[in-house]
Amino acid sequence: MGHLQNWPIGYSTRIVSVIQGEFQVSRDAEVVLSTVLGSCISVCMYDREVGVGGMNHYLLADGGEAKANSLKYGAHAMELLINGLLRAGASRNRLEAKVFGGSLMSGRFDYIGPRNAQFALDYLEDENLPVVAKDVGGAAARRVNFHPVTGQARVIQTQARVDVAPPQVPDNPTGKPPADRAVLF
Repeated sequence: MGHLQNWPIGYSTRIVSVIQGEFQVSRDAEVVLSTVLGSCISVCMYDREVGVGGMNHYLLADGGEAKANSLKYGAHAMELLINGLLRAGASRNRLEAKVFGGSLMSGRFDYIGPRNAQFALDYLEDENLPVVAKDVGGAAARRVNFHPVTGQARVIQTQARVDVAPPQVPDNPTGKPPADRAVLF
């Protein structure tokens, strides 16, 4: 586990990673939940009164009925996070949410990130759970650090995606290396 210096201020923090298809809930004041997102979404929820919070990380908004019980899909990830918070002592009427991710990370699948973000926001609205902060969309990956006891979040974005053209290969109809080039085996 890594350490974050002076974040949140006054805490000696331990990083707990939340990877794709996982969720974590904690009431430990020394824990910071952390994930890295591209087109995926992370919803961070907390009950500040009892000092408990959690984070999920889902890959796709939905997978249809056949795949609905997988944490890589939004609805299941949201249900497990909420139920985990309630089991840890949170009250549903005090839960607040922060939503992160949903970037456009690949030209072939531009719809995934925005669809993931919209799913999270719609889900939270339908469940009457307030979204108090969000950082969604764009074309940058994000590292999210979330302190579940206080609800503090820190987002670090990478530079925007840069599409790199494939290297140009000169035409060589004979398939033989040019006479002035060395051939390595």
